[in-house]
Amino acid sequence: MKKIILAAAALILSAGMISAQDMAQATETFNNGATALGAGDKTGALEYFQKALEMGEALGVDGEQLVENCKSAIPGVVLSIAKDLIQESKYSEASAKLDEAAQVAQEYGNEDVAQEAKDLVPQMWKMKGANDVKAKDLNAAADAFAKAYAADTTDGKTALTLGQILSQTGKTDEAIEAFRHAAWNGEEANAKGQVSNLYVREANEALRANKLAEAVDLAEKANSYSESANAYLIAGQASQKLNRNPAAISNFEKYLEISPNAKNAPAITFTVAALYQGAKNNAKAIEFYKKVQDDAQFGAQAKQMIDALNK
Repeated sequence: MKKIILAAAALILSAGMISAQDMAQATETFNNGATALGAGDKTGALEYFQKALEMGEALGVDGEQLVENCKSAIPGVVLSIAKDLIQESKYSEASAKLDEAAQVAQEYGNEDVAQEAKDLVPQMWKMKGANDVKAKDLNAAADAFAKAYAADTTDGKTALTLGQILSQTGKTDEAIEAFRHAAWNGEEANAKGQVSNLYVREANEALRANKLAEAVDLAEKANSYSESANAYLIAGQASQKLNRNPAAISNFEKYLEISPNAKNAPAITFTVAALYQGAKNNAKAIEFYKKVQDDAQFGAQAKQMIDALNK
């Protein structure tokens, strides 16, 4: 019986010695991580902390404090590695590391690190997108800003920038969708202005290609989002060529109302007068001819037309 008791005591003593030895090794591993971190070896430090965590968890109650220390250190180290990758412009690797930092921080109850990691994702992609724009790689920039917006779908300014870049690459439908998202997130006026500008560009291209009806339709679309002097001018010019003179007059008058001091305002005013004259509306024709009777280029002819219409 004594032999059995002695044997059991020996086993207990042996287990205690093993536990103490394991604890010492786990603590040493953690300390190696702290040393590596102090030396700037973040990847090495992370490996040590992760190994110490495994060892501490295997120790049960005895390793609880060590486990807590590891869980306190690991999220910040992962986040710091992600930041270094951003500085090195390794954006895809950094993105994966930021996701890892957020996940492990959430798991270990470190809300501050989790939130910082999540916040850095859209910031990082916007930074990449801005660099791509400077490098004139608009396709890459669009991809980066799309990722930024996907990471924070409440950021109207990012959606607006994405739309602007997409419109420059000729991806009209995608650009309009991005502008819609911008409008939903506090950028309605700017977004509508951008969509209007997009349709104005297309209307101008249609006018140059002599696609007159299409030019009018596109100009009207532009104005349905945000009034544009250029849209009215294009619609007026296309309508005049289509012999839709009432529509031409209406659009030209809106153009002059918005841009009374434009360089071509005298020419457009003279044109409106002539269109009214052609429509036998002499009173309106005289009204518009009088607006340019003192103009250096059109004045003399305008006065002649006034005199003729007054006879």
